[in-house]
Amino acid sequence: MAGSDSTTDAPSAPDTVKILVAGGFGVGKTTMVGSVSEIAPLRTEEPLTMAGLGVDDLDGIEEKRATTVALDFGRITISRELVLYLFGTPGQQRFWFMWNDLALGALGAVVLVDVRRPESSFAAIDFFERRDIPFVVGVNGFYGEHPYPPEDIRDALAVPEHVQVLLCDARDRESCRDVLIALIDQLIASAVQA
Repeated sequence: MAGSDSTTDAPSAPDTVKILVAGGFGVGKTTMVGSVSEIAPLRTEEPLTMAGLGVDDLDGIEEKRATTVALDFGRITISRELVLYLFGTPGQQRFWFMWNDLALGALGAVVLVDVRRPESSFAAIDFFERRDIPFVVGVNGFYGEHPYPPEDIRDALAVPEHVQVLLCDARDRESCRDVLIALIDQLIASAVQA
């Protein structure tokens, strides 16, 4: 049509934000991505086998039967203008080489922590601090329990004050949503200050 500007009439593609969900082996990353994703999540889980004996530390997570070997992927549409892409990292040390590739283009991360095994999340915290990727800590309350307040967990993990430490349940959609909202709010605040 003459005189019509078709570029203003065409819907634009939404902005996308890449978020990582990271942490140690068995902290609930796959569960979190699955509970909050609006689509059936992509999972690359494989059964734990006898080959992992002596390699995989199952102390405190003896009931674990499968593990992520590449990534988990989920999506959350915030609005027509904004979509979050969630990438869950593998937790076993032998798959950590994938984290560098998964981190490319990520604006932020959620580091999940299991207070029964907090040392399993030290590497994830260090990873994001070294790369200056903003993150929040989500303390996954297994069996719905949170035996320690956030400040005690912050001290135990030596996490700086500007990093939020939030109690959550990886099985609960609203709980996971609240952790992601806290991260997005932090990213927005940082962008405004820049």
